[in-house]
Amino acid sequence: MSDLLLRRDLLAGGLAIGFGTSVFQAGQEVKPQAIAEGGPLKPPSDRPISVAIAISKGTTWIDFVGPQAVFETWHYDEVAKAHKPRFEMFLVSEKVGPCDGLVADYTFETAPPAQIVVIPAQSGSPALLDWLRHVKDTADVTMSVCTGAMQLAKAGILDGRVATTHHDSIDKFKKSYPLVKWVRGMRFVEGQRISTGGGLTAGIDLALRVTERYFGRDWATQVANHLEYGGKGWMV
Repeated sequence: MSDLLLRRDLLAGGLAIGFGTSVFQAGQEVKPQAIAEGGPLKPPSDRPISVAIAISKGTTWIDFVGPQAVFETWHYDEVAKAHKPRFEMFLVSEKVGPCDGLVADYTFETAPPAQIVVIPAQSGSPALLDWLRHVKDTADVTMSVCTGAMQLAKAGILDGRVATTHHDSIDKFKKSYPLVKWVRGMRFVEGQRISTGGGLTAGIDLALRVTERYFGRDWATQVANHLEYGGKGWMV
């Protein structure tokens, strides 16, 4: 039996797999690939889900392009008999205009409300930190990818929380942000509102998990299949 199927069987049987937990099946220790503590989310009934992607100098494109590909995959609406977007994305930064090859649509002051906030690895700014402290209480999901977790840590949002980041940065972040409970070897760590992804492709797993929270596993699986993404780390 695969680790994935075993984890699902255990969860179905009422055994919760959480931080620091290991289970045994047929003499083999099984360790979870992710921590998932967020429940189902309700999408707006009259519009797509708004996704804000925060950028600044040094933004790592792959950290947000992966989640972007997940969120912009369209869904066939049986009622309307047409393909309709489920998510609507925009870039937000300290200033509108070009930023390392990207172009922000809004400033932090002018950005519309977002249900999802994505923070890729980047240099950041005090303005970004102030914005994150505000939107974390209004967004359904604030999610970092790779060392984008540093911005959440700098803002104090991860203090006392379990979090992850790129495996090469775990030891450094433990020293720099000791109030955060950094864990290694996780594709992502999901809370009710705050989630942190591991490096690079782990952002795809976290975005698929967010999609599942809104629309269920069947639709998230269709998205993964459309992208020809074979990773199973999002299935928790």
